[in-house]
Amino acid sequence: MKKSLVADLRKQWHLALRKVFGFLPKPIRFRIFRAFVQCDPTPDARLVLKIADTQEELEQCFALLHDAYVGAGFMKPAPSGLRATIYHALPTTTTLCAKFDGQVVGTLSLIRESIFGFPLQAIFDLTEIRQRGGNIAEVSALAVHPDFRKTGGAILFPLMKFMYEYCTAYFDTRHLVIAVHPSRIEMYESLLFFERLTENRVDNYDFANGAPAIGATLDLRLAPWKYRQVYGRKPPAKNLYAYFVKVQLSNITSPSRRYFTTNDPVMTPELLDHFFNQRTQVFGGLGRRERVLLRSIYSQPEYVRLLPSIDEAPQAEVGSPAGGTPRQQRRYSFSCPAEFWIPLTGGRTRVASLRIVELSGSGFLAHAREEIPARVWGKAVIHLGEDEDSTVRALVVRGKVKAGRHFYGFLVAEPDVAWLKFVGALTAGTTHGDLDDATRFMPDSWDGPTQT
Repeated sequence: MKKSLVADLRKQWHLALRKVFGFLPKPIRFRIFRAFVQCDPTPDARLVLKIADTQEELEQCFALLHDAYVGAGFMKPAPSGLRATIYHALPTTTTLCAKFDGQVVGTLSLIRESIFGFPLQAIFDLTEIRQRGGNIAEVSALAVHPDFRKTGGAILFPLMKFMYEYCTAYFDTRHLVIAVHPSRIEMYESLLFFERLTENRVDNYDFANGAPAIGATLDLRLAPWKYRQVYGRKPPAKNLYAYFVKVQLSNITSPSRRYFTTNDPVMTPELLDHFFNQRTQVFGGLGRRERVLLRSIYSQPEYVRLLPSIDEAPQAEVGSPAGGTPRQQRRYSFSCPAEFWIPLTGGRTRVASLRIVELSGSGFLAHAREEIPARVWGKAVIHLGEDEDSTVRALVVRGKVKAGRHFYGFLVAEPDVAWLKFVGALTAGTTHGDLDDATRFMPDSWDGPTQT
């Protein structure tokens, strides 16, 4: 009884302080938020930050998220004790975790756009962000263990730094978007310089059990400049500019990649079945449209057998596909540099720099800063990874200009071994670890186009 009374009084005291804090001018509130920054450039060695890629780590992440959401009133308790959504099942989502003494004490998920869209896309308009160019990722599912919520950001700031580093160096992301409770938006605005979306508040956000939410975005291309302006002259423990942009934390385990892929899928068939069929009923609750889309992502036999049946889906929603399956979606995304050698008269050549953003067994899509003539055969040197180059003959088959950039489609002839291994791994691999052993996915023969 006494403990309950003390807890109630403490809650009322915090509510009163928050109300008084809200009457202060915004610049003063923001300065107060920044005064509480404590970013340790040498965290405890027992802290490890990594991609959650094992059943144990993902289980702990989803359990921590469940308890945090239930405690905040963002969801009702689930029989599984886990908070796992369809977005967690997608290869375009990466779940980061902070582990202390081997236990997960912090987590967040980065959801890049896919055929499923974003959770916040249902209520916030992202048209203006899309017009600026660059990939968008939603920051979602953030949770810190109760034992570490009052430690001056000992878990939160390293987790945020890992998020920043992963998005800028590995996830090929320019814009971050979030949907957060109104009581927490000013932390993101004052510390990280998120800016509210035009339609910045909704009173009923279904993804968080009907709680109100405010949408905001951060342009990672401009973030370093903003951080330097505000934090650049502050001491190390307060300098978020140096912390995010310059400090190297030995606690971070960065993804190891053989190729220039830009996502890190971890969901094996066994993990998908465990979390979305057995531990939760996420797959069983999908409508027909979502089931069709899921099969376009996981089209391999070992996945198909555990995916929910389309015929047994709830009544189709308005606008759902009437039948059939959309074209297969890639589990891996990538961005790699290349050069295309264009033959000119008199035996001369011109070299055009490319950035390849999509490929298949028969060709690739790339953008260039300069115009390239169509229907021209040339040599393409493609840098698939730090130590992986491929040289192929390619034909420019089509081109278009979008937002001042030239996009071209190329047809590949005479692929080399490096190309065949890479394409084979992208097509048949299931997780990011498979790319390290790409040779086993190399096809026995290739039936692609030949030069004419």
